[in-house]
Amino acid sequence: MAQYIKQEMPNLNGTEEPQVYYRLKTNRNISSKEFVKHISRNDSAVDRGEIEGVLIRIADGLAELLGNGYSVTLDGVGTFKAGLGLKRDKEMDSFEEDETKRNARSLQLTSINYRADKTLVREANRRCKLERYGESRLRKSPYTKEQRLQFALEFLDKNSAMRIGDYMQLTGLSRTTATMELKAFRQDPASGITFVGRGSQKVYVKASEV
Repeated sequence: MAQYIKQEMPNLNGTEEPQVYYRLKTNRNISSKEFVKHISRNDSAVDRGEIEGVLIRIADGLAELLGNGYSVTLDGVGTFKAGLGLKRDKEMDSFEEDETKRNARSLQLTSINYRADKTLVREANRRCKLERYGESRLRKSPYTKEQRLQFALEFLDKNSAMRIGDYMQLTGLSRTTATMELKAFRQDPASGITFVGRGSQKVYVKASEV
């Protein structure tokens, strides 16, 4: 039996009204060995070691082909495609003529994107029996979005940079909501806030100081 959670998420379209979506509750992660045991449970003629060997060969084959620029479709499973990104401490370039351009040494494969086969989705849905698990509500801030932006700007008047944890303390928002709101501020030039760095090194600063 699968369980679902009614999830409340912030609306970043300029209104304070939250949005609702539904997500499956993950019971736990199934290891590779458990998966092999599961798919061979009704077939004593199938050797589990052989299945494990095939999975290893599949992973190795995917790495080789994806690393050479191919996308790979496995019938009934889905399509895999590699994603590119900048190496750590490398800044994104632009199309400006006088700016230093990135070359291959600045880039690396940072993700493997997966699009599920529609047959897999339909089959999983056919076997899915849902029941309600509960709700997950947003942590509400007592301040308006405009007030929260002002708090951030005042913080940056006194400090060179602001981390997500700082913004959470200033506003009372959860980490997810604080992250999404700071991203929205960064995408709005009128907010006066942008970021520098990547990943865990990302910090928010005044746009006028970049």
